[in-house]
Amino acid sequence: MGENLTRKIIGEHLVSGEMSPGAEIGLRIDQTLTQDATGTMAYLQFEAIGLERVKTELSVSYVDHNMLQSDFRNADDHLYLQTVAARHGITFSRPGNGICHQVHLERFGVPGKTLLGADSHTPTGGGLGMLAIGAGGLDVAVAMAGAPFYVSMPKVVLVRLEGKLPPWVAAKDVILELLRRLSVKGGVGKVIEYGGLGVATLTVPERATITHMGAELGATTSIFPSDERTREFLAAQGREQDWRPLAADPDAEYDQVITLDLSELEPLVACPHSPDNVVPVRELAGLPVQQVCIGSCTNSSVMDLEKVAAMLAGHTVAPGVSLTISPGSKQALTMIAKSGALATLVAAGARVLESACGPCLGQGQAPSSGAVSVRSFNRNFQGRSGTTDAQVYLASAEVCAATALRGALTDPRELGEMPVVTMPQAYVLNDNMVIAPPADASQVEVVRGPNIKPLPTRGPLDDTLQGELLLVMGDNITTDHILPAGAKILPLRSNIPAISEYAFTRVDPTFPERAKAAGSGFVLGGENYGQGSSREHAALAPMYLGVRAVLAKSFARIHQANLINFGILPLVFARPEDAERLKQGDVLRLPEVRARLSAGQLVTVVDVTQGIEIPMTYDLSERQIEIILAGGLLNYIQATA
Repeated sequence: MGENLTRKIIGEHLVSGEMSPGAEIGLRIDQTLTQDATGTMAYLQFEAIGLERVKTELSVSYVDHNMLQSDFRNADDHLYLQTVAARHGITFSRPGNGICHQVHLERFGVPGKTLLGADSHTPTGGGLGMLAIGAGGLDVAVAMAGAPFYVSMPKVVLVRLEGKLPPWVAAKDVILELLRRLSVKGGVGKVIEYGGLGVATLTVPERATITHMGAELGATTSIFPSDERTREFLAAQGREQDWRPLAADPDAEYDQVITLDLSELEPLVACPHSPDNVVPVRELAGLPVQQVCIGSCTNSSVMDLEKVAAMLAGHTVAPGVSLTISPGSKQALTMIAKSGALATLVAAGARVLESACGPCLGQGQAPSSGAVSVRSFNRNFQGRSGTTDAQVYLASAEVCAATALRGALTDPRELGEMPVVTMPQAYVLNDNMVIAPPADASQVEVVRGPNIKPLPTRGPLDDTLQGELLLVMGDNITTDHILPAGAKILPLRSNIPAISEYAFTRVDPTFPERAKAAGSGFVLGGENYGQGSSREHAALAPMYLGVRAVLAKSFARIHQANLINFGILPLVFARPEDAERLKQGDVLRLPEVRARLSAGQLVTVVDVTQGIEIPMTYDLSERQIEIILAGGLLNYIQATA
């Protein structure tokens, strides 16, 4: 039988392991990306490894997240990022050049290459036919050092696209429909591969929107074939030489097949507070809205912005609505300025923000108390917007624009004929905000501001672990629950002692104080623990506060890897119902845990307070067990170097 596209690319990059679902494989990584919220820590970790220069084909450091410079801290981190990039052979994308995923798609992505990014939405590159995977910063640092990236061999799901999108139905509705069907954990352990005749009807920017939000499915990544539409996009970007045709074999096999008829879709919206809480817009039409935000790395392409401008032309945003526009890149902003679309947006009353993530991760534009905000973003977790009681909905740029005009959630099909916007035949090319590293970096001085603190580490795993069960939580705990983003907290990303003061505070504001008083302990979660961002700070901060193990019913992929990387043991209940037996405040003991892991045996949790024993299992490879025993990945690397 033939091979699917995912297995073809994995096979080309396989360094170790068997391509059998669930088995650990090591992949050669061609490209990496970081952004400034994850990059400072990633480069501190790369420096700790001790290499002079990265060993990847291309590594790019983007500045797009921590853009609010209300004091010295973000600016200091940006200076560190620029100088450490020059020192170690990393390309630097300056503040103002745009959001990492949008810029990488435009200027650096190559079909068939592997891309590892310290951001969960790295799979955006799958719209170009890349195998693009999100990971924690330490995994990216290790990949920059030339080591393989280890991951469980995923199952491959074919989403067979048929038909063509009707007017007013967008690529965003494709991924919202899949989220409605599969849920935020439906893609765990899987790659979502798109095929079928409907693929040819979608442009690369539309495909990128779909692969981008595959992260919300929990998928390892998502990927489209590289075809004539891909060639057209790369040619318009002046990069046709990077194109190569890539597709699954006609007789390729898949672990699951989902058929999606594009012609049957309608405008959809994800309701608070989860991207999979999806219903048709028509069911909520008329809901009063106070804020609309368009852009972010999900829907901020030239095509998205031109369509929004065409919809707003000659109109004014409804009196009760604040409309913001976040262009995805300097290229997109330049092109809408040249076309006149920018003037149209401004004339209609839009507030145009810089080419950065902005409101998507709580960097400004927090809604008013209890407000309804409709956003063309990727996540609507409670409090992520910066306002805890805000009701955030996710929808296409078209739904957002229609809603901004009417002041209430609106099905854009009510507006009549849809404006036609076509993909540019030639994009404006100006990479003057991209700085290539010097050939000789020996004289480059890496500048470190006072907010950049040393990387905390942990010693080897003890023979027995004991401590208080500090926190009991439910299902779908996100990294925003564990370590929030936002304008107040993001500037502390390079200062673990300071940022740890916010660990789990969205669940229990007393957690940091209680954890420090206890000195050592455990936390308990339900299904899909750690979904959301790749931010390794959601493992680093609990490690700093003394969390030794996380007990859960299941884990999200990236967060489990981050826990392992920093020496926190991820344990899974052998009997899920046992999770209900443990109570916050109980004293727990894990006897002979080091010996049990070494022998591949179940780990026993003894609840000393209640006098009960609970069996725990774990999904760890032999390599991951060695990392846990060493107390984390950096310790493991230093011990095996």
